[in-house]
Amino acid sequence: MSTRAAAARKKAPVKKAAATKGAAKAVAKKAVPAKAAPAKVAKKVAAIPRKVPASKAKPAQTRPATKPAAATAAPAAESSASLVKRLAEDAANNTLAINPMTGFRAQDLGDAFRTLVGAVTKQPVKAAWHWGAYALEVTKVLAGKSKVEVDPKDKRFADPAWQSSKLHKSLLQNHAAMSGELKRFIDASDLSARDKARAHLVASIYVDTVAPSNSLINPVALKRATETRGKSLIKGVKNLVHDLRHNGGLPSSVDKSKFEIGRNLCLSPGRVVFKNEVLELIQYEPKTGKVFKRPLVICPPQVNKFYALDLSPEKSLVKFATEHGVQIFAVSWRNPDAEHSDWDMSTYVKALDEAVDVAREITGSPEVSLWGACSGGMTAASYVGWLAATGQKKVVNVISPVCTLDPENAMDTSMGLFMTPESVKAIKSTVKRKGYVDGADMAKVFAWLRPNDLIWNYWVNNYLMGADPPAFDVLYWNADTTRLPAAFHANILDIMQESPFVNHGRLLVLGEPIDMRKVDVDAYIVAGITDHITPWKACYPTARIYGERSVFTLANAGHLQSLLNPPGSAKSFFMSDLASDAKPDDWVAKAQRNEGSWWPHWMAWMHQRSGPEVPAPAKLGSRTHKPGVAAPGEYIHQK
Repeated sequence: MSTRAAAARKKAPVKKAAATKGAAKAVAKKAVPAKAAPAKVAKKVAAIPRKVPASKAKPAQTRPATKPAAATAAPAAESSASLVKRLAEDAANNTLAINPMTGFRAQDLGDAFRTLVGAVTKQPVKAAWHWGAYALEVTKVLAGKSKVEVDPKDKRFADPAWQSSKLHKSLLQNHAAMSGELKRFIDASDLSARDKARAHLVASIYVDTVAPSNSLINPVALKRATETRGKSLIKGVKNLVHDLRHNGGLPSSVDKSKFEIGRNLCLSPGRVVFKNEVLELIQYEPKTGKVFKRPLVICPPQVNKFYALDLSPEKSLVKFATEHGVQIFAVSWRNPDAEHSDWDMSTYVKALDEAVDVAREITGSPEVSLWGACSGGMTAASYVGWLAATGQKKVVNVISPVCTLDPENAMDTSMGLFMTPESVKAIKSTVKRKGYVDGADMAKVFAWLRPNDLIWNYWVNNYLMGADPPAFDVLYWNADTTRLPAAFHANILDIMQESPFVNHGRLLVLGEPIDMRKVDVDAYIVAGITDHITPWKACYPTARIYGERSVFTLANAGHLQSLLNPPGSAKSFFMSDLASDAKPDDWVAKAQRNEGSWWPHWMAWMHQRSGPEVPAPAKLGSRTHKPGVAAPGEYIHQK
């Protein structure tokens, strides 16, 4: 970010709620009362600010009861703050949502590698000292006297043979010694903090690539070959040839043959009630006799298809919401091509406004609640900012999971490390010539930023073990990539550089400068402790941007997993409270820990803000907007 932008950001005040901070905190500690049995969804759940009387928020009698998320104190042995820190540090590298919002060049990795090599040539004495330390450790390894160990949590080396076999143990210790000494050299170098971070990244990629577990010396692969009399190796070669022909040379992450949209994915019943060049709007069938009048419109990310929220009945947020009386309308974006290269943020905001008007007309509600996750959250923020700039009141609540509206807080991520004015300019130029960003091509580049999870895990499974890739619905969705129009992609890059949701007036939407201080909505912001795409500390300012009456909820999960968080998981917990602290560390130190899923907590919040209950519509659509093709529509099938 430029000096001027940074200065503007410091001056930009955070909106204050009408109530005082102390009063807001007091209100936040109250549980949402429930009168009817089905209101268990709200029972004993703390940190939901009251807005309407409990009598107004009574849930429909036909709504199924949901087991409450009981609020319990954090274990005395470990505070919430230290628990979050530990989980974030120990998080498994399980990226499930490739996010090509910013763009990335292989050349950037090459530049980082040259930076590392330059540190060696410019500091030969220091490099020689660390090389000597590594050589000394290797002699100990060969003599069987080395005490070097790998991280016991590293699943690549979990097989006992890595310790019981002298050969395998020496290979393992040599690898660990090299990795450790390389890290120590980078830390001791004279590189800047940013260059050190870049050097650590390329060093980790190299170390992961040459890991002994990636070769046929892997004892698990050897056992498998012996047990199958070599058939696993033959199957591995077939898998390799298939991926060279059909997957760009990378190992397949999912068995796509096991899934089909409409057969075992995306099954919630509904109809397309509106369609334009940019989107389809799907209205889902109600599941209760009464529904809340104010609907929820889902604005999904443009970088992935919308059906992540309706993967399967067991983890469908759409199904959960309709079973609890919320009327759901979901946007399905068209997958753009080169002819749509001029689609920008204004294009998407205008289309979203049309969809919101349709939902308002069908339900008879003057306002809606708006869901916008990830880049969909940026679109939602741009939309409500435009509404505020034009004096329109169509959205009263915003739900924005895993969304970073102040990208300066995400500059330390893998993607942020490579964002420079030069790289951004080059990326814009390349994308403009092509007309769009191809999600499949971007996924290949990003896979090398987390090779253990996105490459070598599947390399070992598919080729060395000769096994089929996993049949997992989330991975299928992740591989079902989309494209971004060049103009919209350029908008996202500008947002990443200029932080216009904080530095007001820097983003123009439909000709109007966006000033988030004018936006007056209730907001529910969700983040994941182990999310490395939109780190939770980078998501926390999003709640602050929407104002101090915003609720910030932190789930113990990663990027997509924090959204797919249905009740029933014994390991789930979350922390939630008003975003009244300026710093995320101060917030988490005081936030209430709740066991279970955050979905019931959010649903109680929704019930208070979704207007009165009315009889569920007998038919979808209206006279003006008649129901069309069945959900999930036609745009979702575009490749």
